[in-house]
Amino acid sequence: MHHLAGHKNIVTIKGAYEDPLYVHIVMELCSGGELFDRIIQRGHYTERKAAELTKIIVGVVETCHSLGVMHRDLKPENFLLVNKDDDFSLKAIDFGLSVFFKPGQVFTDVVGSPYYVAPEVLLKHYGPEADVWTAGVILYILLSGVPPFWAETQQGIFDAVLKGHIDFDSDPWPLISDSAKDLIRKMLCSRPSERLTAHEVLCHPWICENGVAPDRALDPAVLSRLKQFSAMNKLKKMALRVIAESLSEEEIAGLREMFQAMDTDSSGAITFDELKAGLRRYGSTLKDTEIRDLMEAADVDNSGTIDYGEFIAATIHLNKLEREEHLIAAFQYFDKDGSGYITVDELQQACIEHNMTDVFLEDIIREVDQDNDGRIDYGEFAAMMQGNAGIGRRTMRNSLNLSMRDAPSV
Repeated sequence: MHHLAGHKNIVTIKGAYEDPLYVHIVMELCSGGELFDRIIQRGHYTERKAAELTKIIVGVVETCHSLGVMHRDLKPENFLLVNKDDDFSLKAIDFGLSVFFKPGQVFTDVVGSPYYVAPEVLLKHYGPEADVWTAGVILYILLSGVPPFWAETQQGIFDAVLKGHIDFDSDPWPLISDSAKDLIRKMLCSRPSERLTAHEVLCHPWICENGVAPDRALDPAVLSRLKQFSAMNKLKKMALRVIAESLSEEEIAGLREMFQAMDTDSSGAITFDELKAGLRRYGSTLKDTEIRDLMEAADVDNSGTIDYGEFIAATIHLNKLEREEHLIAAFQYFDKDGSGYITVDELQQACIEHNMTDVFLEDIIREVDQDNDGRIDYGEFAAMMQGNAGIGRRTMRNSLNLSMRDAPSV
């Protein structure tokens, strides 16, 4: 981050301080929220606007690459606005997976997030071209509200990425300019050697100064899909908090003892090694990659360690979600009138109680509501809590055991 300092669209690092337990990184404050949430609040949205945002995103990629840095985890959550009033005060954040590279160097570790990962990353043979693919995925989502490669499971997403078929037939694509589709095809080209470089993307007619991206409003359906994409998992997070708060003292006491036993240096936080050793002592057969996944899921504040609160939420996640009585209790918490259904009004009340603003309630319901009756019944709620909603957005850190039998050569 020091190496990239000074670029107006990359978060500024103010300093780094180390104590016996942590490295504390101080960065500029970005209080304007995430990229997608901003687009949704704005409401009026055109191809021209998407082109301007893409220009900023790819400009960051070009700067990184010209300075020998690969970001490796570009996604909408990693672009924040410095303030809500300036749509172009975008800043790239989260360089936790970034690496320095030399021209021609080949990388083999599988990192990134499933929706955004390039095919050559899955095939464990890649370079900086992978960042351009990721920017192409973001562009596709900006214009349509949905990811280009989508499935119910992580493996399904990977299979779709490797096939590389891009849907330009469904709405709203017939109404989108040929130039935009041309650029996406060239950014989502399965062969890295034939993919546009970041600089070439910035020279494409759809993007460049006085470019050809039209300024007419995009279909309102695009915005509502984007809302749904952003709302993913917010109900699940709220339900986890509800379950955590409703646990009896006895259950929490057991978890507290487990936390203290694992926190061998009594620092108040568990490291990966402490978690691994502790789970082994408790007879766990989790593989290292699964422990790493658990650590990732639990470490909400990205500090690299798990504090007591995070540990409680994560261990609930592990063993309490399977327990019917907890799911029923959480469902009843939301179903205020006991009708057997969670409605928009009931969700709104829960959001107020949990201080969750900026939540698009209709979109949460639409995501979970499988029979499309406008409300969530217990079966739908349980399926959401135990299912994989949002799996495509999770950051992976080399934790994949991929089945590559059917992988095409790219």
